[in-house]
Amino acid sequence: MDTKIGSLDTCRPTNNDMISPTNGAVSAIQSSASPTLINPSESTLGRHLARRLVQIGVTDVFSVPGDFNLTLLDDLIAEPELNLVGCCNELNAGYAADGYARSRGVGACVVTFTVGGLSVLNAIAGAYSENLPVICIVGGPNSNDYGTSRILHHTIGLPDFSQELRCFQTVTCFQAVVNNLEDAHELIDTAISTALKESKPVYISVSCNLSAIPHPTFSREPVPFSLTPKLSNKMGLEAAVEAAAAFLNKAVKPVLVGGPKLRSAHAGEAFVELADASGYALAIMPSAKGLVPEHHPHFIGTYWGAVSTAFCAEIVESADAYLFAGPIFNDYSSVGYSLLLKKEKAIIVQPDRVVIANGPAFGCILMKDFLRALAKRLKCNTTAYDNYHRIFVPEGLPLKSAPKEPLRVNVLFQHIQKMLSGDTAVIAETGDSWFNCLKLKLPKGCGYEFQMQYGSIGWSVGATLGYAQAVPEKRVLAFIGDGSFQVTVQDVSTMLRCGQKTIIFLINNGGYTIEVEIHDGPYNVIKNWNYTGLVDAIHNGEGKCWTAKVFCEEDLVEAIETATGPKKDSLCFIEVIVHKDDTSKELLEWGSRVSAANSRPPNPQ
Repeated sequence: MDTKIGSLDTCRPTNNDMISPTNGAVSAIQSSASPTLINPSESTLGRHLARRLVQIGVTDVFSVPGDFNLTLLDDLIAEPELNLVGCCNELNAGYAADGYARSRGVGACVVTFTVGGLSVLNAIAGAYSENLPVICIVGGPNSNDYGTSRILHHTIGLPDFSQELRCFQTVTCFQAVVNNLEDAHELIDTAISTALKESKPVYISVSCNLSAIPHPTFSREPVPFSLTPKLSNKMGLEAAVEAAAAFLNKAVKPVLVGGPKLRSAHAGEAFVELADASGYALAIMPSAKGLVPEHHPHFIGTYWGAVSTAFCAEIVESADAYLFAGPIFNDYSSVGYSLLLKKEKAIIVQPDRVVIANGPAFGCILMKDFLRALAKRLKCNTTAYDNYHRIFVPEGLPLKSAPKEPLRVNVLFQHIQKMLSGDTAVIAETGDSWFNCLKLKLPKGCGYEFQMQYGSIGWSVGATLGYAQAVPEKRVLAFIGDGSFQVTVQDVSTMLRCGQKTIIFLINNGGYTIEVEIHDGPYNVIKNWNYTGLVDAIHNGEGKCWTAKVFCEEDLVEAIETATGPKKDSLCFIEVIVHKDDTSKELLEWGSRVSAANSRPPNPQ
């Protein structure tokens, strides 16, 4: 593991290639000379915080102004390498920092005290569940107001200012309340370094009267972080590898399955090395899509129980041994706890722990160390992949549409597949887009993100903003349902202000389709909007924007040609009108199983 924050390992954009593109901040950190003195008038907390963000690879900060953070925002604006992106609300600013972190390795947002903090809290909780390092900065009360009986605005009307802090304690790995300058340097640096070490969000509250005051602790350019790398217990590593190798080498048809914690463990490359060396069939869990290259010669698809891609579940569940690297088995990823897996056949590798079947278990072992060491000890065994190759039958094409026939979702995604390349990235909103996008075959270099663990509807609008801002060289294709879009639509405005060229496919099927398949009711039907008209109103003639409403395949083909041709440098919004019951077969199956899990009766007392 590289010890410098902002290293290639820490800050690389995540993509389907498992390569490590650099950004400008990386080389700047690693080639820094000894720290230089700063003009005394500029040796402020705000400048130090801005420089730290730039050093770790953050060049865009998502913010909503409020009177407690205005002076701090001035300091961030004054940093020439930092771009302040003003968002329409705090929730979207948090989602944008989440999307940014998925590409850059770390993200940041700035909001005001309590009214802003509690608004961004939901997004920070999502980042915590997805193991994303997000620096959440809050402009706090004047330092003189702490410890007094004063009641401040933007609070719940009590002289105790700790409500916001207590809320953040459950969804961040470190909390820093900076209300005096003596320990501000230490608190800020500890918070930022902890976020990157733990791959979790942190909370930094900065009193509104402190950010612009010079202080001796900020008199020099910040020294680049040098973090103590986590190390594996060598004896434990050797024992774990020996036990795992013996377990797998005696298996007839073992398989590998990648999980979402490959990202936080920085173990994606090691996992691919293991697949190369072993010859095993290689699958991914749904929440790991985009973390493993799908052009790998032994890739067999997505393992998601009853809704897996074709022939993948049959190979995984019939294997006599399977290694899961970084899995999360929740009710969604297990399709209502219905996976046909047996513990005695499994090796579970977590970021710092290995469990083999029903035992033994080994702690203090880094995932990437374990996978690389194991790769050297396994016999090549292609049996599972050979079986997959024998039984695999290519999926058929959707029925050909009649002229002007209402567009079907499977026809839509047939055309989407042709749009994908190494210069694109896919953002899939919670809902049927999960299942439709999951079936897309990602070409080399194509990014892919969705929020499976937290599953907050509306996440994708802010996340698309952040992801596209982090990798402007890629064109982001976002797939968003109408219900989700209604939650967070405002920050399409921010995409336009930033000059982004995303293509948003708004799937208009008249409601919360994923909820319909779990439990239907009148609450799942929403008011239909004129979505293209709304985006045109947000555009208001400022920036580059093009909208289209699509009813049939002919309309879709024309819209895609325009979006990828004459309007390739514009934000393109394509509203796709589909039938309310036009869903993927996977959602129908998944919904019924999740519904059954949700409706289990209480256990007998």
